[in-house]
Amino acid sequence: MALLNFGRKEASAPAPVNPVLESFLEDFSIEVMPRTAEKIEDFRGLLPQKTRVYIAHIEGTPIEDMVATAARLNGQGFDVMPHFPARIIKDTATLKDWIARYQGEANVDQALLLAGGVTTPHGDFDSSMQLLETGAFGETGFKRLHVAGHPEGNKDIDPDGSMKNVTQALEWKQKFSESSDAEMALATQFCFEAKPVIAWANDLAEAGINIPIHIGVAGPAKLQTLIKFSIACGVGASLRVLQKRAKDVTKLLLPFEPTEFLTELAEHKAANPNFNITHVHFFPLGGIKTNATWVTENGGAAGTPALNAQD
Repeated sequence: MALLNFGRKEASAPAPVNPVLESFLEDFSIEVMPRTAEKIEDFRGLLPQKTRVYIAHIEGTPIEDMVATAARLNGQGFDVMPHFPARIIKDTATLKDWIARYQGEANVDQALLLAGGVTTPHGDFDSSMQLLETGAFGETGFKRLHVAGHPEGNKDIDPDGSMKNVTQALEWKQKFSESSDAEMALATQFCFEAKPVIAWANDLAEAGINIPIHIGVAGPAKLQTLIKFSIACGVGASLRVLQKRAKDVTKLLLPFEPTEFLTELAEHKAANPNFNITHVHFFPLGGIKTNATWVTENGGAAGTPALNAQD
């Protein structure tokens, strides 16, 4: 005799994966810090094999912690890209020491070069361009070098709110990329509104700047968390998307997800294959596991964790 199934709901089938979004998410990257990474026992249960993992170097983080995190991630089969924040690197000798440690202990051959979040430089360097000019990365055979992109500008670089200095820096980086053996890309700040991002990328292409763009995306998080980080990081124009949502009481307590933003970019890319946004880079502001779960649920094959792929 069959048992009666009182009050039990059938589990809903997972939503079908959008193939356009799945294609756009292929080879996505994600950012961690040593203190957030140590909470994850095995990244292979969360991320696809060979995912590029950036390691943010916040002022005050010992280089030993950075290298240990890089070594652990490399050991689990991921491509590791540590930050090199110019303003916290004392001099060329320190830069070369960091490079030697990363290469010798963690097999690192790629880096994100940026000015860094401090106002006053700790030593000789003030910008990523000065790091590139040392030649230290080319001398040691780094295969991939990423630099910062700012779709909404950067008040630290252009206090007047214009894009003048940011654009000049990109023009310099474009020329450098043309003479460098390393593969280069622009890793951008996180954004929430697709149309301004599309316009910015098209403007760069028209100006002859063809370095591939890895668009920064905030992973799922509480609305209050995203607004806090957006203000702290100087994300301007697309902050209005969050502020508009905050006015809707029904959405205030729900996590904000990047689905709409990424789908609009993915559809534009599908319709315009030469569009220069080539990859997605996640800032897991709501947590690494939360971000990875969203990619797994929305990315199809592009989001299948390494351990699941082995089953």
